[in-house]
Amino acid sequence: MGEPLEFVKTGIGGLDAMLFGGIPKENQVILSGGPGAGKTLLAFEFLYRNAKEGNPGIFFTFEEDPKKIIHNAKSAFGNFDDIDELIAEGKLVINGRDMTEGIMDKFDDASYEFGRIITDIERQIVAKKATRAVLDSSSALELLIKDPMVYRKSMWSLVANFRRLGVTTILTSELQSPDRSKLVFKPEHFIFDGMMVMYLSGEEAKRVSALEIVKMRGYKHSFTTAPYEITPDGFNVLSVENIGD
Repeated sequence: MGEPLEFVKTGIGGLDAMLFGGIPKENQVILSGGPGAGKTLLAFEFLYRNAKEGNPGIFFTFEEDPKKIIHNAKSAFGNFDDIDELIAEGKLVINGRDMTEGIMDKFDDASYEFGRIITDIERQIVAKKATRAVLDSSSALELLIKDPMVYRKSMWSLVANFRRLGVTTILTSELQSPDRSKLVFKPEHFIFDGMMVMYLSGEEAKRVSALEIVKMRGYKHSFTTAPYEITPDGFNVLSVENIGD
């Protein structure tokens, strides 16, 4: 018999119930959603909850200033009153790099620049002894590498390197449409071990948010689509598996 499977809990009750315990340790998971779905906030809460349990994590943002990420998290999660403390202790690291200027300047060798970015991320993971990581988002990296084949190979390399480092990772990704019926799969969706999707449906005044686990390679998970809400205490995923807990 093989070694017992270890799970990394997200700390989000309803979501861990849908995952039947959490994300398999050292899995690389892509979190997709349209604008306003809350994927950056969910990824942040994943790191926050783990940091509170003593598992250091690093949040890398390629599109927003790290200060804005922290500000948005504090605004959304009003009862997370120890964010600054966790940051000061080095358990929660929010780092970033403004990719927009580089993208507009058009790198002569985009694959080399991609490699340099990932090497820098890996260096920080090792230095901080991080066991959890978030990359937000793949959209900036996709703009950097316009050749589809080069981008696919680069993403394979990214996943392989994070597995080698023993890090459990969430990479956020933009959906072309927030509607479930219009879900379009991208190359990275097939490369990563797992995929979770956050949908928004209905009219603006009556939007319904829902989360689905599309895959978690090799492991059982819920196949239902569960509504969720963002509260001052964090995400509340109203999954069938969590009823009665």
